Amino acid sequence: MPVCKVCFRHCRIEEGQTGFCGARTCREGQIIAENYGKLTSLALDPIEKKPLKLFHPGTKVLSLGSYGCNLRCPFCQNSSISWSQEAFEYKNRADFYEPQEIVKTALELRPRGNIGLAFTYNEPLVGYEFVRDTARLSKEAGMENVLVTSGTASQDVLEEISPYIDAMNIDLKAFSDRFYRHLLDGDFQMVKDFITGALKSCHVELTTLIIPGENDREEEMRELSAWVASLEKENKKNIPLHITRFFPRFKLADKDPTPVGTIMELVEVAKEKLEYVFPGNV
Repeated sequence: MPVCKVCFRHCRIEEGQTGFCGARTCREGQIIAENYGKLTSLALDPIEKKPLKLFHPGTKVLSLGSYGCNLRCPFCQNSSISWSQEAFEYKNRADFYEPQEIVKTALELRPRGNIGLAFTYNEPLVGYEFVRDTARLSKEAGMENVLVTSGTASQDVLEEISPYIDAMNIDLKAFSDRFYRHLLDGDFQMVKDFITGALKSCHVELTTLIIPGENDREEEMRELSAWVASLEKENKKNIPLHITRFFPRFKLADKDPTPVGTIMELVEVAKEKLEYVFPGNV
């Protein structure tokens, strides 16, 4: 049975079935992206919304997303297109776009401040082939490419897309294996490896959503920021960190929002090691 090698799950996918992410399937013995070119969202956004603070500030970027995700974040902000039942219903009703169509639209939006494409909203790398093909054409047309991702993907996937990606915002959702395993059903080490690899080829900014009682300890933020600082030193580049406020949603609708004071305190903790730290959703 063919094995998908996009992420740590290594799903064995039978003919005509889909993997854990809901976006990859098996056809004629080959694993392919069933969500290739199927868009659920398309919008011209400020670059700061990705969020990117030190990458072409003041510009806009054509942002697009599909369906599917290989994590299971109970606080998901885009559950309707990631891994809820509604998300998987998009398989039959999402609009299909060829990479050439997307690039043509992006070029037409240049007069409105568009600098290129951002692959975002769901987890783009469960359909990395579309990211690769579209970003290649965008790059050939002289535009910039942005990836917003959880970083839960293999080094092979990173190598496929990295020649065409200019900036990434990567979710570093916490700095503990416990959080990734028990809350997300994820792989902390894979995310760290992805961040380390991405820094070799493009501008990287990180985002950490602070959830009360889960990843809001000062000690954890000190560990996180110290690790990021070590990467800055190794790569001789700044890595902005966005520390973002949680609001109740999806399966954590019963939790309270993160206190603004907690966010500002953690920002100050991170600034002990990092120069560029930004509060989000405050």
